Amino acid sequence: MPVRNAIVQAAIGLHARPAALFVRAVHETGLPVTISKDGQQGVDARSLLEVMTEDFHFGCVVKLAVAPEAVPARYSPDDVENALDGLRDLLESARSR
Repeated sequence: MPVRNAIVQAAIGLHARPAALFVRAVHETGLPVTISKDGQQGVDARSLLEVMTEDFHFGCVVKLAVAPEAVPARYSPDDVENALDGLRDLLESARSR
Protein backbone atom coordinates (compact mmCIF):
# COMPACT_ATOMS: atom_id res chain seq x y z
CA MET A 1 0.00 0.00 0.00
CA PRO A 2 1.44 3.40 -0.95
CA VAL A 3 1.93 5.37 2.29
CA ARG A 4 3.41 8.72 3.30
CA ASN A 5 3.90 10.13 6.79
CA ALA A 6 3.47 13.86 7.31
CA ILE A 7 3.58 16.27 10.22
CA VAL A 8 0.62 18.65 10.40
CA GLN A 9 2.06 22.18 10.35
CA ALA A 10 -1.15 24.24 10.45
CA ALA A 11 -1.24 26.07 13.80
CA ILE A 12 -4.86 25.03 14.36
CA GLY A 13 -4.34 21.53 13.00
CA LEU A 14 -6.65 20.19 10.30
CA HIS A 15 -9.62 22.36 11.19
CA ALA A 16 -11.48 25.01 9.22
CA ARG A 17 -9.42 26.44 6.37
CA PRO A 18 -6.39 24.08 6.54
CA ALA A 19 -8.74 21.08 6.49
CA ALA A 20 -10.68 22.50 3.56
CA LEU A 21 -7.46 23.12 1.59
CA PHE A 22 -6.29 19.59 2.29
CA VAL A 23 -9.61 17.94 1.38
CA ARG A 24 -9.79 19.97 -1.83
CA ALA A 25 -6.28 18.81 -2.75
CA VAL A 26 -7.26 15.19 -2.07
CA HIS A 27 -10.27 15.57 -4.38
CA GLU A 28 -8.01 16.96 -7.09
CA THR A 29 -5.92 13.78 -7.01
CA GLY A 30 -8.97 11.65 -7.85
CA LEU A 31 -7.70 8.99 -5.44
CA PRO A 32 -9.38 7.40 -2.40
CA VAL A 33 -6.82 8.63 0.14
CA THR A 34 -7.15 7.80 3.82
CA ILE A 35 -5.58 9.73 6.69
CA SER A 36 -4.86 8.35 10.15
CA LYS A 37 -2.81 8.96 13.28
CA ASP A 38 -1.40 6.91 16.14
CA GLY A 39 -2.12 3.56 14.52
CA GLN A 40 -5.86 4.28 14.36
CA GLN A 41 -8.02 3.25 11.45
CA GLY A 42 -7.87 5.75 8.61
CA VAL A 43 -10.71 8.05 7.65
CA ASP A 44 -11.68 9.16 4.16
CA ALA A 45 -9.49 12.18 3.40
CA ARG A 46 -12.06 13.31 0.82
CA SER A 47 -14.54 14.04 3.62
CA LEU A 48 -14.17 17.40 5.34
CA LEU A 49 -16.37 16.24 8.21
CA GLU A 50 -14.31 13.09 8.82
CA VAL A 51 -11.01 14.96 8.65
CA MET A 52 -12.16 17.71 11.02
CA THR A 53 -13.70 15.37 13.60
CA GLU A 54 -10.59 13.18 13.79
CA ASP A 55 -8.67 16.01 15.53
CA PHE A 56 -5.41 16.07 13.62
CA HIS A 57 -3.68 18.74 15.74
CA PHE A 58 -0.58 20.82 15.06
CA GLY A 59 2.55 18.70 15.14
CA CYS A 60 0.84 15.32 14.98
CA VAL A 61 2.20 12.71 12.62
CA VAL A 62 -0.38 11.45 10.15
CA LYS A 63 -0.28 8.58 7.69
CA LEU A 64 -1.63 9.12 4.18
CA ALA A 65 -2.44 5.95 2.29
CA VAL A 66 -4.20 4.55 -0.76
CA ALA A 67 -5.27 0.92 -0.83
CA PRO A 68 -3.90 -0.66 -4.04
CA GLU A 69 -7.21 -2.33 -4.86
CA ALA A 70 -8.96 1.06 -4.72
CA VAL A 71 -6.71 2.78 -7.25
CA PRO A 72 -8.56 3.49 -10.51
CA ALA A 73 -7.06 1.69 -13.52
CA ARG A 74 -6.04 4.94 -15.23
CA TYR A 75 -3.46 5.66 -12.49
CA SER A 76 0.06 4.28 -12.55
CA PRO A 77 1.97 3.49 -9.36
CA ASP A 78 4.04 6.63 -10.00
CA ASP A 79 0.86 8.72 -10.21
CA VAL A 80 -0.20 7.48 -6.77
CA GLU A 81 3.26 8.06 -5.28
CA ASN A 82 3.39 11.58 -6.72
CA ALA A 83 -0.08 12.41 -5.42
CA LEU A 84 0.84 11.27 -1.90
CA ASP A 85 4.07 13.27 -2.07
CA GLY A 86 2.08 16.37 -3.00
CA LEU A 87 -0.40 15.88 -0.16
CA ARG A 88 2.43 15.33 2.31
CA ASP A 89 4.15 18.48 1.09
CA LEU A 90 0.91 20.44 1.48
CA LEU A 91 0.42 19.33 5.08
CA GLU A 92 4.01 20.25 5.90
CA SER A 93 4.03 23.58 4.05
CA ALA A 94 3.19 27.17 4.88
CA ARG A 95 0.13 26.88 2.60
CA SER A 96 -1.59 24.72 5.21
CA ARG A 97 -1.10 27.30 7.98
